[in-house]
Amino acid sequence: MFKRIFDFFAAFAGLTLLLPLLFTIALIIKRKDSGPIFYKGIRIGLNGEPFRIFKFRTMVVDAEKLGASSTSDDDPRVTKFGRLLRKYKLDELPQLINVLRGDMSFVGPRPEVKKFTDMYTEEEKVILSVRPGITDWASLWNPDEGSLLKGSDDPDRDYMEKIRPEKIRLQLKYVRERSFAKDLRIILDTLAVILKRT
Repeated sequence: MFKRIFDFFAAFAGLTLLLPLLFTIALIIKRKDSGPIFYKGIRIGLNGEPFRIFKFRTMVVDAEKLGASSTSDDDPRVTKFGRLLRKYKLDELPQLINVLRGDMSFVGPRPEVKKFTDMYTEEEKVILSVRPGITDWASLWNPDEGSLLKGSDDPDRDYMEKIRPEKIRLQLKYVRERSFAKDLRIILDTLAVILKRT
């Protein structure tokens, strides 16, 4: 309960403070190609319930129909401005809306598409027993998933082989060991990683 209260007020404060930046990014996306500002893909959340995740759109319109679920740094569907947003994780900022609504938390396993959650073993299904998050141990282990998939002929296959096993291991570790103190540590470590990139 305390975690949900923290999430709500922190997300509200974040959206309020970042409003000028959010508005500027939205305006640039709209002016670039007049397409949708947000990407609102379906993800699987708490207790296996689907929800729409909010991100700034970094790819061409209808990108999901044109390629794999996983995205590499050199994916031709990513726009020029989208690459900049992805580099500094600015495309993730609208997920504060998901946190405010209760779809997500600041810290928790990153939400996956149904295609991947359908592959969960009985042991791995415990990942869906907690609210998904913007960041977690797996995000810190691999803050730039796209770089690992760069040059791949089959990003989804390489995601399954190179990223998913360790990601699952770290998500299970989070579920087993989670606490508010560890959440705060993950948040601070995530901010440090973002600041280092800038």
